[in-house]
Amino acid sequence: MLTNARRVSIEVRRAAPDDDAFITALGSSCATTSVSRIRHVNADTAALSFRRLLMFCRERPGTIDLIAAVDGERAGFLILLTDVPDEVTHNDQAFVAFMAVAEPVRRTGVGRALLRAAEHEADRLKLPHLSLMVSADNAAARSLYAHADFIEERLLLTKAIEASA
Repeated sequence: MLTNARRVSIEVRRAAPDDDAFITALGSSCATTSVSRIRHVNADTAALSFRRLLMFCRERPGTIDLIAAVDGERAGFLILLTDVPDEVTHNDQAFVAFMAVAEPVRRTGVGRALLRAAEHEADRLKLPHLSLMVSADNAAARSLYAHADFIEERLLLTKAIEASA
């Protein structure tokens, strides 16, 4: 349990089956934050993509869902894959497939608490790395990850190609 400067009590636990609706709703509502400004997508398409990601994660036996609660109320989640190796080295790793924090409690330590819990899970499973991807446009998330000692390892570069008439 963590209490931060704004005096909220944050507790992170493993998700239970009754957390599925919360994860689906919050993830669907936050899905556009994972899309850069170069790619145009509406909220419905982004939400559908999140639900597809969720189905992929649910099929994996090594998926760990974490729930953060603030003062007893669900406030965020993190989906951790523990059975997907790094695509270049094929070394074992833990991979944050998606993390979301409810708008009213952002910047209160919820994301930090979820990341610490994910690190604990990776350490418990003796996985040497914790990796994730983030949109270059998501300054708040990038700041959180930098403060949590994540470093840039690879960059995805994209160029918009105008369709020919």
